[in-house]
Amino acid sequence: MNIGLITPEYPHPKVNYAAGIATSIKNLAITLVQKGVQVTVFVYHQDFNDIFDDEGVTIHLIQKKNYKIWTWYYYRKHLRNYINTIVKQEAIDLLEAPDWTGITAFMRFKVPVVIRFHGSDAYFCKLEHRKQKFKNFVFEKIALKGAQAYIAPTTFAGQETQKIFGLNKSKIKTIYYGLQLERFVNETPQDFEVNTILYIGTIIRKKGVLELAQIFNKVLETHPEAKLLLIGGDAPDVKSGHTSTYNLMTKVFSEAAKARVDYLGKIAYSEVKSQIEKAHVCVFPSFAETLGMVTIESMALQKPVVNTSMGWAQELIDDGENGYLVHPSDIQGYANKITLLLNDVDLCRTIGKAARRKVETVFDIEKQADINIAYYKELTSKVIH
Repeated sequence: MNIGLITPEYPHPKVNYAAGIATSIKNLAITLVQKGVQVTVFVYHQDFNDIFDDEGVTIHLIQKKNYKIWTWYYYRKHLRNYINTIVKQEAIDLLEAPDWTGITAFMRFKVPVVIRFHGSDAYFCKLEHRKQKFKNFVFEKIALKGAQAYIAPTTFAGQETQKIFGLNKSKIKTIYYGLQLERFVNETPQDFEVNTILYIGTIIRKKGVLELAQIFNKVLETHPEAKLLLIGGDAPDVKSGHTSTYNLMTKVFSEAAKARVDYLGKIAYSEVKSQIEKAHVCVFPSFAETLGMVTIESMALQKPVVNTSMGWAQELIDDGENGYLVHPSDIQGYANKITLLLNDVDLCRTIGKAARRKVETVFDIEKQADINIAYYKELTSKVIH
């Protein structure tokens, strides 16, 4: 079997950008190759064209282009022609694309297309109670309606996307993202930097970072030794128009909190594991995700996680057993769970071990890759027969 994956991001030094979507795609691509599947990844909106091998995966970087008019249309046409050429040359059986921005709108391919719900703009706008640009909705709907099937990383994400776009429920299959567990092993979970609270993710309103600033203020009232470490790129704030969400956070932090916060900005993905291992507690108070890879990574490394209580997170964590779920707007309640963990090393150890077991049971990429392969075969067999 030969599968093509279309994506705007992928974890590699030659690629412009890589976040959670990129991590999940790479985990799947490498594992598919190990299982005998040929994988070609098409990374669009890049600075230059290139073709190279990455751990057995063939990567095609496709340079972004600007046109005098209708760049959105003509660039899609360019992508379609390029991908169709490779599909024919390499006998690719099926293409997978993301829902974000509806990149496959107005494209017609010679093989079936499955769209994975990494999170459309419409999905995030709904969760954030934010108005979406009409053009973005139209592009995403056209792309989704043109696909033969869909993969949802959580049942929650699948149900919400189905309702937004009026999709056929029977064409949606939930397949969790998977983690290469052998790459996320913590040999010394008892060793960590005491009182360090870690957040990894974009510094953006939808991730609950402004609430996190308030939460940390509360934590310091009873636990003044606590430290907050923030890792991730800063983003402009859509609601206020401010160019830096981190600057908005600094206005929320108390004077005591400002002295106990360390913001590292973006770091290489290769450094993420060591930063998680150093943490005492990991926090992800997000209002909008489809799943959240960094949560799974933290759990795999036996870290106690305090996550949001919103739909998708309920599929990751069993509250009180392998982590905690608290709504980000419950500032005091969220702070209480963090403080509880900071004060109880034995509880952290118990929660961390249970978290690792949950990841091994549900989010092992070996298991999830097999489910993906079976679904790909099902979709291609329908076309053949």
